[in-house]
Amino acid sequence: MSVLTDKFGRAITDLRISITDRCNYKCVYCRTGNEGAVFGELPFADYLRMAQLLVGMGIRKVRITGGEPLLRNGVVNFVRDLSQLRDVGGDPLDIAITTNGHLLADMAQPLKSAGLNRVTVSMDAVDPERFARITRVSNGFDNVLAGIRAARRVGLWPVKVNCVLMRGFNEDQVIPFGMFAREEGVIVRFIEFMPLEEDRVWAPETVVTLDEILRRMAEYRPLVEIPHARSETARRYRFEDGIGEIGIIAPVSHPFCGHCSRIRITSDGKIRTCLFSIWDHDLHELMRRGASDEELRQFIHGVVQRKEERHHIGEPDFVPASRTMVHIGG
Repeated sequence: MSVLTDKFGRAITDLRISITDRCNYKCVYCRTGNEGAVFGELPFADYLRMAQLLVGMGIRKVRITGGEPLLRNGVVNFVRDLSQLRDVGGDPLDIAITTNGHLLADMAQPLKSAGLNRVTVSMDAVDPERFARITRVSNGFDNVLAGIRAARRVGLWPVKVNCVLMRGFNEDQVIPFGMFAREEGVIVRFIEFMPLEEDRVWAPETVVTLDEILRRMAEYRPLVEIPHARSETARRYRFEDGIGEIGIIAPVSHPFCGHCSRIRITSDGKIRTCLFSIWDHDLHELMRRGASDEELRQFIHGVVQRKEERHHIGEPDFVPASRTMVHIGG
C-alpha cells in the first residue's frame, strides 16, 4: 500500500499517540477542576502495534501525549520500543513527548537513553503565583523549571516550552516569556486558545492572537521571521540579535489546515483525523476482534480518506469537537 495521503493530497507523516487522559494538573483552559471521567488506557503493546502499522504506511514522526504521559509506568520502555522502528525510507523515527514537566527532572535522562529525541513542556506562566492559579497546583512551578533544565542538560534538543495564552489569565506573560526564552535557551511557543476545554467557556474575545503577540513582543525586542516547513504548526521568529527563538501556533487567527500532516490516536485506541473531529474511528476495537494487519491497514486508509479539509472555529456553523483536549491528546 502506498504512503498515506488524504483526498486533498496531504501526506500523513506525523502521528500523535495519547497514552493516558489522566493528568496531575487541572489547568483552567483544559480541565473543569473536578476529577471527571477518563476514557481509559491500553497496554503499551497495543499502542506499539498501531505505531508499527502507521510507520509502515509513511509515518516519520511520533509524538507521545496525554493527559500527562509521564504518569504512565512503562513510558520509558515504550520510547525504547518506538526507537527500534524504522520509517519507509529506513531511517529512525523522530520521537518526541509533550509533558507538563512536573515529573520530567528525574525522567529526562532515562527517556533520552531510551531514544527520545525531543521534549515539549507545557508552561503557561513564568511567575510562580500565576502558574499556580492557572494549573490549580500549588507546588508545580519549581518542578517544571527543574524539568526544563534537566531536558536541556541531557540533550533533549530543542526543548520547546508551550504557553496557551488566555485573556484574563496570562496575556501579560508575553514579554516575560520572551525573556525566559533568551535566559533559559529554550524555544517558547505561544498557542492561541482553542475551544477544546471541558468547561466550554471559549469565546473569540478570549483569544490572544498572533498579531497581538507580535505587537507585544516588539515592545521588548524586534523579531525576525524564520522560514518554516509548510506542515509546521508554528510560525517561527528569532530575536534580532540572534539570541532566543519564539513560535506562535495560531489555529484561530491564521489556520494552517491546508498543509496538515497529522493524525491522532486517543488513549482508548480511536483514530482522530483532526483536533476538531466530531467522529472517532475505533481502531482498537478491530484489533480486539482479531483483525489482521492488512485489515487494519485498509481501515486506516479509509479513515484517512475522510480527513477533514479544515476546522470551522469562529464560523456560524462551528460544532465543538466530540472530545475535549485532555481526552484527545495534546
